[in-house]
Amino acid sequence: MANDPNPPDPKFETQAIHAGLRFRERTGAVIPPVYLTSTFESGNAEGFDYTRSGNPNFTNLETTLASLEGARHATVFASGVSAITAVASTLKSGDLVLAEENIYGCTYRLFDKVFAKFGVSIEYTDTTQPANIERIPEKGPTLVWIESPTNPCLKVIDIASVAQACGRAGCALVVDNTFASSFIQRPIELGADLSLLSTTKYTNGHSDCLGGVVCTNSTEWRERMVFAQKALGLHPSPFDSWLVSRGAKTEALRMERHNSNALALATFLEDDPRVKRVFYPFLESHPQHEIAKKQMKGGSGIVTADLGLSLEQTLSFCRSLRYFTLAESLGGIESLVSHPPTMSHASIPKQVRQAVGITDSLVRFSVGIEHVDDLILDVQQTLDRVSST
Repeated sequence: MANDPNPPDPKFETQAIHAGLRFRERTGAVIPPVYLTSTFESGNAEGFDYTRSGNPNFTNLETTLASLEGARHATVFASGVSAITAVASTLKSGDLVLAEENIYGCTYRLFDKVFAKFGVSIEYTDTTQPANIERIPEKGPTLVWIESPTNPCLKVIDIASVAQACGRAGCALVVDNTFASSFIQRPIELGADLSLLSTTKYTNGHSDCLGGVVCTNSTEWRERMVFAQKALGLHPSPFDSWLVSRGAKTEALRMERHNSNALALATFLEDDPRVKRVFYPFLESHPQHEIAKKQMKGGSGIVTADLGLSLEQTLSFCRSLRYFTLAESLGGIESLVSHPPTMSHASIPKQVRQAVGITDSLVRFSVGIEHVDDLILDVQQTLDRVSST
């Protein structure tokens, strides 16, 4: 077996451990070190010169993430928003971005407050509707921008169908894969041109650094992303890159627990008559459940629920939980809860938020890897107290 000239492609778990291990040969270090340097001696064998233009920790992480996403190339950035900025920076005045209407608040803000000033237009549409997907070619966009699942309402978009429509339109498809993770979903294999992640979230998984990545099979897009990384100063730090590389090694194990815990919590909430609505892709009640099963290995770790409470009660619920910390982020080993209308999506006008289902009683759980019985009891007891007030 060791001499097999055509070994099978390694599985995700094996790639996560063994991809991206360069620059350790001379020391025998099992894990490559952190290269905390701004500058490299000119003419070195690896071709490094200045960390903004490349660093061994970037190279290792890009190798790992390309492997995990099933892509030829990956370019790492300082944060998820840096990755979004890198892609958006390729646009010019007069270009149109056609985007899913339930888009991440910071993406909305970036297009609305920054790139609109440079003549880039953005139009929002419900990409869960086949008729809207069919109309993509007649819109003539430069980019189609989707998330699947979306933040925070967890709409699941048929990535392959959108990719086919983009092919007919001659435009590129960007998929924000943050909520699914590389373990759960691989957009490039479904036809997307770019798969973008905030590696701060599930890839790193420990809430201790920032990062972003854009993955692609296109050499042209790879060159554009490297240019943006260098020219706009969007590169990550070597230490953050090392931390993301470390986190990725346990991504599969963590995601399996996130999946099982989130499904259990979603089922509990759905069975509670006080809860108005529960959003989770692997609940049979989810409107895109069949699509989710087709393109995702699991439902991931986010559960969103409309508690049917007043704004004051909803905020009290979020602040009173014991094991769910009230915080903006997601994807870490610890459980978090957020209130999108006043947190991640506060920059979106209220009427726009409510039109896509982001009500004042909506909460988003990032379900961690604690024991699920403790998490469910925490939610149950807090809901009991708040509902009685």
